[in-house]
Amino acid sequence: MKAEKEKEGILLESGTNEIEIMKFKIQGEFYGINVAKVKEIMMAAKVKVMPHAHPAVEGIFKPRDILITVIDLGFYLTNEYLEHKSRDLFIVTNFNKMTVAFRVQSIEGISRISWKDIQKPDKTLTHGEEGVATGIAQCAGELVTILDFEKIVAEIAPQTTIQLSEVEQMGDRPLCNNPLVIAEDSILLQKMIDDALSRAGFTDVKNFNNGQEAWDYLKSISHDSDLYDKVNLVITDIEMPEMDGHRLTKLIKEDERLKQLPVVIFSSLIDEQMRIKGEALGADEQLTKPEIGNLVHVIDRLLDRFEKNIGKAEE
Repeated sequence: MKAEKEKEGILLESGTNEIEIMKFKIQGEFYGINVAKVKEIMMAAKVKVMPHAHPAVEGIFKPRDILITVIDLGFYLTNEYLEHKSRDLFIVTNFNKMTVAFRVQSIEGISRISWKDIQKPDKTLTHGEEGVATGIAQCAGELVTILDFEKIVAEIAPQTTIQLSEVEQMGDRPLCNNPLVIAEDSILLQKMIDDALSRAGFTDVKNFNNGQEAWDYLKSISHDSDLYDKVNLVITDIEMPEMDGHRLTKLIKEDERLKQLPVVIFSSLIDEQMRIKGEALGADEQLTKPEIGNLVHVIDRLLDRFEKNIGKAEE
């Protein structure tokens, strides 16, 4: 109960640009996961093997009347079957409206750090492509690789991520040249969001790799007389190196010139607690990442409201 209260207090803090990392080990290496994604920790249990499943999918188990898929994280990371031991643990996660368990060998504690202290891995480590690490952090003297759990699940089950078919089903839409700013650190998701918005008719989209880059741009144009010719709406992820989406939202809504801009938080972390936090920071809408079709409709509505508000202000 105490741990739950402490977690709730952390989630309800406003725009501190901090993250709590749960550290765990696989084959002696330190990895990390955002505590906000963790539902609970369980002792590893017997699982039912599923035929024709992805090699990293260990199977399913059913604690307390809910079926949960188990991913063998050691196999996924090393491409080798590691011996399962009685002391192994399941990290049960909740993101993108899914509950998934990941087998790990040990939990090594929790560290609270600033997003500024998390560095994006060098492209030389991933052969120029995006790997499954969202960042590298130093926690209690150890280098910890923070994994991109959304990408891991998306690789194993592509149907769980953004589906462009949702946009294609909308049919022909008029072109929209309202300028949009997007803060998203995942190259994969950035491209998928870009493709979806392009197919939906949005022609002016500026992408930034984290909240800090987006904020630097917005601040640099905030006093321009043609500000609203350069940005009409901001879409932001929550989890990003340098500056997270909550901090970005807070800064925008506290700025006299920028606070009129609609801000949409588009993240895998949206749940009841995160929604309360986003509302407190002034976010206009909050959506879970697979909901790309809903995002398009929300953008339409917020841009219409923005244009009406700006028109009234100029009268």
